[in-house]
Amino acid sequence: MSEPIRLAKTVVALTQCSRREAELYIEGGWVTVDGQVVEEPQHMITDQRVELLPDAKPEPIEPVTIVMHKPAGYDSDEGDKAAWKLLGAESRVTEHTDPAMRTLRRHFARLSVPMRLAANASGLLVLTRDFQVNKKLSDEASRIEQEYSVEVSGTIAEGGLEQLNRGITANGWKLPTCKVSWQSEQRLRFAAKDIRVAHIESMCEAAGLQAIVIKRIRIGSVAMGKLQPGQWRYLPPFKRF
Repeated sequence: MSEPIRLAKTVVALTQCSRREAELYIEGGWVTVDGQVVEEPQHMITDQRVELLPDAKPEPIEPVTIVMHKPAGYDSDEGDKAAWKLLGAESRVTEHTDPAMRTLRRHFARLSVPMRLAANASGLLVLTRDFQVNKKLSDEASRIEQEYSVEVSGTIAEGGLEQLNRGITANGWKLPTCKVSWQSEQRLRFAAKDIRVAHIESMCEAAGLQAIVIKRIRIGSVAMGKLQPGQWRYLPPFKRF
């Protein structure tokens, strides 16, 4: 049996490329060990079969942005039930507008989560490795409209819908002006800038209702679409918030 060596060193010998190019091949998901893709340049091998996939290119990985349907009960980015832990090839959904890219583990590392979503709410969550996307959603969060679908119980107070649209004071907060409308007998639509789950709960309470299920379905021009809880997709590079 041979002495274990780093996968990157084997790729250098196999392709006569530089060490950096070997790392890019591996991190880009272009290298297989005994038929299985391995993405860690430091992976140790002995006598296994190492091959380069067709069309392999030693190119840096472009920063990606992911939109997912965060289930209720999951934190946006911290703790044992952090939403990013649901990311994987098996939970990815592809659409005709998606960029043609393979799912890579590196896409899930060091993700920033601007415009977090409360643990008790579900819906659209943005996770990104793109500095520009993170900066925009962080710096301009108060100027980007969000849309929520809210299932409620109770009977709305007389004039309650008009009050919600004008913006009301509840629990010591001056709550934002919203566009609020009925989607069904027990479901309200909220659309507003600089709005949070806690705001929606207080607004409903002030109008005689209780918010049972709160789901964010849109941030700016990006909608969650048909993603089911735990599912995700890559955001096309041409799509803007």
